[in-house]
Amino acid sequence: MTSSTDSPAAPEGEPFTIAQLAERAGVSVATVSKVVNGRLDVAPDTRELVETLIRRYGYRRQKRPSRPAPLIELLFHEVRGLYPVEVINGVSAVARANGLGVVVSELGGSHVPGRGWVEDVLARRPVGVIPVFCGVTAEQRERLRTRDITIVAVDPTGEPGHDDPSVGTSNWNGGLEATRHLLELGHRRIAVITGPERVLAGRARLDGFRAAMDLAGVPVDPELVCVGDFQIEDGRDHARTLLRLPDPPTAIFACNDGSALGVYHAAAELGLRVPDDLSVVGFDDLPKAKWMIPPLTSVRQPLHDMAATAATMLLDLAAGRTPPKRRVEIATELVLRSSTAPPAR
Repeated sequence: MTSSTDSPAAPEGEPFTIAQLAERAGVSVATVSKVVNGRLDVAPDTRELVETLIRRYGYRRQKRPSRPAPLIELLFHEVRGLYPVEVINGVSAVARANGLGVVVSELGGSHVPGRGWVEDVLARRPVGVIPVFCGVTAEQRERLRTRDITIVAVDPTGEPGHDDPSVGTSNWNGGLEATRHLLELGHRRIAVITGPERVLAGRARLDGFRAAMDLAGVPVDPELVCVGDFQIEDGRDHARTLLRLPDPPTAIFACNDGSALGVYHAAAELGLRVPDDLSVVGFDDLPKAKWMIPPLTSVRQPLHDMAATAATMLLDLAAGRTPPKRRVEIATELVLRSSTAPPAR
């Protein structure tokens, strides 16, 4: 199928109507309408042609646009543990106050949606999408934008795009505070178990750790820097290796609470007591942190507030209001409990 090169273009600076797109693509108005409305019963090559024309020329509705569904779409890389619960609660509070519902999508561990996801979103026509600890592709972003579906990211995994508003937390400062606390207690052999290098939050927390060590004049032993995947198993496996070193660490900064729980398990296996033999600091301060034995010292990441802020920004943008900031960073707080103490002499 080829597009017509003789069909009239839209006036200079104006997007195309459905009829103009159909004429340019050499297909029916009904076919273009199906693509615009996210219908699946369109041949892939035809859909690609129409989407290309929409990206190139834009699209304007000939009639008054239909109202979006009263929904906010939440997109997680996976729904497991208490992290997504805190986010869902924050978004739901704002949604309820505005008469909206919440749809939750899950990517099965992937940090980028597959092709079918955007089709489902276009069919639902939510007010907007909030990707959490994941991101959409440039093509998916453009397809949502052409349908006036707003995107606001929470805790983005990488540098957020210039056009994507986002809400995060002060990961660098949290890493700095956690490490300073251990240094002030007298620890010098401090290990860190961070997240994947591709993830912005993990890199920032590690950079905060390095900055605190550097400011204290304590060299960072590369043997004590472990890259994990923010999973309990990573904390356990890395801690096993660290604690069996000839000169093991006296403290471990785990860059999320799940990894910290894994460190607890490894210490118990090796007959070590927290904090008598090993101090541990986590990151997130999820509700389970205070119920661990002993209760976990952790950097509080205000997930509920981050999610609520993102939902508010999304509704403002959808209503045509410009938020004061495109990138909002909410402060962390070190919550001291019983998992840290001066190193054993």
